[in-house]
Amino acid sequence: MVDTKKEQEREELHRAIWAIADDLRGAVDGWDFKSYVLGTMFYRYISENIASYINQGEIDAGNPDFRYEDMPDAEAEQAREGLVQEKGFFILPSELFCNVRAKAASDENLNETLETVFRHIEESAKGSSSEGQFAGLFDDYDVNSNKLGATVAKRNEKLVKLLNGVADMNLGDVKEHDIDAFGDAYEYLMTMYASNAGKSGGEFFTPADVSELLTRLGTVGKKEINKVYDPACGSGSLLLKAEKVLGRDAVRNGFFGQEINITTYNLCRINMFLHDIEFDKFDIVCEDTLTNPQHWDDEPFELIVSNPPYSIKWAGDENPLLINDPRFAPAGVLAPKSKADLAFIMHSLAWLASNGTAAIVCFPGIMYRGGAEQKIRKYLVDNNFIDCIIQLPSNLFFGTSIATCIMVLKKGKTDNKVLFIDASSECVKVTNNNKLTPENINKIVDTFAQRAEEAHFSHLAEYSEVQENDYNLSVSTYVEAKDTREKIDIVKLNAEIAQIAARENELRAAIDQIVAEIEG
Repeated sequence: MVDTKKEQEREELHRAIWAIADDLRGAVDGWDFKSYVLGTMFYRYISENIASYINQGEIDAGNPDFRYEDMPDAEAEQAREGLVQEKGFFILPSELFCNVRAKAASDENLNETLETVFRHIEESAKGSSSEGQFAGLFDDYDVNSNKLGATVAKRNEKLVKLLNGVADMNLGDVKEHDIDAFGDAYEYLMTMYASNAGKSGGEFFTPADVSELLTRLGTVGKKEINKVYDPACGSGSLLLKAEKVLGRDAVRNGFFGQEINITTYNLCRINMFLHDIEFDKFDIVCEDTLTNPQHWDDEPFELIVSNPPYSIKWAGDENPLLINDPRFAPAGVLAPKSKADLAFIMHSLAWLASNGTAAIVCFPGIMYRGGAEQKIRKYLVDNNFIDCIIQLPSNLFFGTSIATCIMVLKKGKTDNKVLFIDASSECVKVTNNNKLTPENINKIVDTFAQRAEEAHFSHLAEYSEVQENDYNLSVSTYVEAKDTREKIDIVKLNAEIAQIAARENELRAAIDQIVAEIEG
């Protein structure tokens, strides 16, 4: 049942958030400005998180009136070491969001104050096990950027607005995690920015409905998983869906990902914190997945979900080391230099646990093109790694109208067949985009789970059938589209034609008669 009060609260919060973001944005492009709004939300969140944690400890120890926010910095300093071990970071009382905000309007050096606070937060983790999770987190929060204003005074004016706006967001008590308000607000802002920014924003964001579908496909029959991985993790929304779908403690060892874009990488780490994922439960790295993969030494992943960039260029056979790379070597050929799509597939397969599932959004061309891509498909099919191919509707993503596909990979299949699902019409139209409804998602997942055949919707192809089709994996090759043309009754049509011909003869005779009278 949908909790209408909670839904109403969420909608109100969303409206307020967007109004703040819109008001603040001004001359700054929305997609650029998100770093400021989300960075400020993150600053507020970790301030409230650490203060609440300390206050609760004091209350439990019989000190009900204690408030970390009011404590002198010198006294607080004594707790630094213990807090860094427990929480991964430390913030002095004077540098908490609420205290900086209280003085912001009268602080002529607000830009410097914030820069110092952010540096102190990052430095607090240095030398500890959480260092990698905090290093450079605020790099994109440039308090001296001309985008905020031409002068220091104008920039500080914007920063005051930013602090007040985020402070006024009704995000509830940090201890109440049922609403997941911070995480929810983050997702909402990312969606709004992506839809308003078109291509530049959309490439970093997988809409919630597609994330849900991928995660559900990857966790069929599972109550928990060891960990989840995304080789092109963007802002991390896909990774976090595993927790939403399976539950809080069902991802035992955490969230792993790699992201090449530094801004997006910082947003991803912020997203982890805003969803209350502790620093020791995630490992996100900023590197090129295809040429410099991380997590080599990690235990393979039971769940891999990804929406990698479509048809990007990569080193391919220009780099002589890659053909011997254990991820790509088994196929005997590398993905083309101009189209890295299947390199991401091969990489994901290499990182996949023997009992795991990978669900990956793909550009449709990789399913039917010849050359090296066909050879890689042959390798995947011959070795029985492809479990299912799903054709999605067009226009599901921001910034592209392409009708994408999902490839589901498994290493421990119980049969050697490939299921093809044509879900191209499983959607509803919302403004300019299509959207998968819960019913659409359930239908796709149920068909996938049962490996069911349904006319014009799904087909379970034998290995020999895929072989006969030259390893073409396009869904339309295996699932016959419904004939939507109007059925015509030939007998009735002939009768109608005869009637028209008779009527035509009558008219012709009448016209001949009129002409004869005129001429006569």
